[in-house]
Amino acid sequence: MTNDSKPAFLRRIRSFVKREGRLTPGQQTAIDTGWPQFGLNPKEAINPSELFANDNPITLEIGFGNGESLATMAEAEPNRNFIGIEVHRPGVGHLLRVVLEKGLSNIRVFDTDAIEVLQQAIPDHSLDCIQLFFPDPWHKKRHHKRRIVRAEFLDLIQKKLKAGGRFHAATDWQHYAEHMLETLNEHPGFSNSSDNDYSERPAHRPLTKFENRGLRLGHGVWDLIFISK
Repeated sequence: MTNDSKPAFLRRIRSFVKREGRLTPGQQTAIDTGWPQFGLNPKEAINPSELFANDNPITLEIGFGNGESLATMAEAEPNRNFIGIEVHRPGVGHLLRVVLEKGLSNIRVFDTDAIEVLQQAIPDHSLDCIQLFFPDPWHKKRHHKRRIVRAEFLDLIQKKLKAGGRFHAATDWQHYAEHMLETLNEHPGFSNSSDNDYSERPAHRPLTKFENRGLRLGHGVWDLIFISK
C-alpha cells in the first residue's frame, strides 16, 4: 500500500506532538550505552522470539513518558516482554538509564511515531496487550480529530493483538474517557472486559507522579480494558 492509498487517518494523524527537550548528561549517556542493545528500527519488522530469545507474552506501550511505570512493570513481571514507544528523547534516555541501572532485559524501545511502528515493525497477531496511558486528550473541540483513539486506529491495533489480547487505556479527562468508551463499544473487534463501562485500575498499572498529583487534587481517572475478538 502506498502512502497515497493509506486511509487519511493513517496518512495525517500522528500519535504524538513532537516535544524536543534538552537531554541531561545522564540521559545522553544512557542512550549512547543502551540504544545499541535496546533500541529498535521502526522500518524493520521484529521477530519477537528472536528479539527476546523467548516466547513470553508481549505488552506494547504507546507513549511511555519518562518510562518509570514501564520499567516498574517490566521489573515486576520478568516473564513478560515489554516494548515501549516514545518520541520525547529525554523520556527515552530516562527509561534506558533505569533499564541499565536495574539490569532489565525484557524491554525494547522505539523512538518514533506509534502508527509507523505498528504498520511496519509489529507482526500481526503478535501482541498480548497494548497500553495507552494518558494520551493527549486534545480537549478543544476543533482538535478532537487529532485524538488517537479512532475507529481506524482500533482497526490497526486489533490486527496486531492476538485473539483475546487486551487494549488497556487510561485517561484523566472524562470527556475523552467517554469518547474512547463510545468508540470502543462501536468497534466490532473489541468487547469490554468490565461489566461496568470502566474498569478498576489493575494492580499491575503503577500510579505515576502525574496521576498521584491529579488524584490529590480530586481529579478522576478512568481505565478502559477491552478484549480483542
